Amino acid sequence: MEAAPKRVLTPALPKEIISSEGGRYQVWLSSDLSLLSEGRIGAAKLILNYLGFSLPKYSDSSKVCYVLGGSGICGIVLPEADSERVVKVKRGDAIAVPFGVVSWWFNDNSSEELEVLFLGDTSKAHRTGEFTDFDLIGGSNGMYRGFSKRFMCRAWDLNESELNRVMSSQSGSGIVKLEEGTSMPTPEAEAGDNLTLVFNCEEAKPDIDIDNGGRVVVLTSNYLPILKELGLGADLVKIDKYAMCSPGHSSDSAFQVTYIIKGSGRVEVVGMDGEKVLEFDLQAGYLFIVPRFYIVSKIAGDEGMQWFSIITTPDPVFLNHAGKTGVLKALSKEIFAATFNVDEETEALFRSKRTQDAVFFPPTKNE
Repeated sequence: MEAAPKRVLTPALPKEIISSEGGRYQVWLSSDLSLLSEGRIGAAKLILNYLGFSLPKYSDSSKVCYVLGGSGICGIVLPEADSERVVKVKRGDAIAVPFGVVSWWFNDNSSEELEVLFLGDTSKAHRTGEFTDFDLIGGSNGMYRGFSKRFMCRAWDLNESELNRVMSSQSGSGIVKLEEGTSMPTPEAEAGDNLTLVFNCEEAKPDIDIDNGGRVVVLTSNYLPILKELGLGADLVKIDKYAMCSPGHSSDSAFQVTYIIKGSGRVEVVGMDGEKVLEFDLQAGYLFIVPRFYIVSKIAGDEGMQWFSIITTPDPVFLNHAGKTGVLKALSKEIFAATFNVDEETEALFRSKRTQDAVFFPPTKNE
């Protein structure tokens, strides 16, 4: 029997594939992180300079877009809409964009870059584990350039001279820089209910908040209804310096894709047959994936650590193994003693620990 191919879990940095005066576009490749293909997940990052404009495009993958830094404007053309939705975005905002939907981004903030993380589902993509974007217009790769003038003139009711004026003026591709004073659409007022496109994780009340431990905001379809359609969930987690995130696993067969936003720390992941499959010192900018049912735990460094994750289910369920809500505390004392082959005194000692802490554990006195 052939051995199963070894999984590459080592956290990875992205590769830059677009660089222009307007900004940069970076992607994580499945060749560098094989679990992207196995989990049918894509990951990329957009960085726009002031006046940088990511030209309208659509993708073969549904995505959760998370604003890592800066502020700007995003436009989305939803199916059957006769006009685009235009929203103001800032650090902490999460936006869900279905596959096949046209979107664009613009940085109108002269003081800092607009940085956006894209994590999403590539199960319907051309290349599993990677996004394929389709630019509408652009000097080298715009989709419309492939059609004959006869077809395009007929489609938009233009003569050839008018068509050339419309289609031949944009020499840039992917990301361009606009002129100062270029007119842009005005973002709409905040919508409600099922029309909500943006949810700010930084401003939301944490679902869990532990003093000197950590905080988590779980992004579900209750906040962004479109997530249920996309089949994705997400969370923003912040743990304080030297705090620990309880060992735990996804109990609903979901992959967890994690991007380190800031700070540093250490991660350990244990897989089948009790094998440690990952032990790594994390820094901002790294992305890693935890396979289904594997147990993961993290300890923050002296700056604390913050990360954003997507989970490949709209309503994720996690089972913690330590703390007052941990699975071992839920076992009866008889089953615990028999499982670990220990006496009642040892079982009682174990049960007397972590009686108040759950999910996030504050640092010990020695740290």
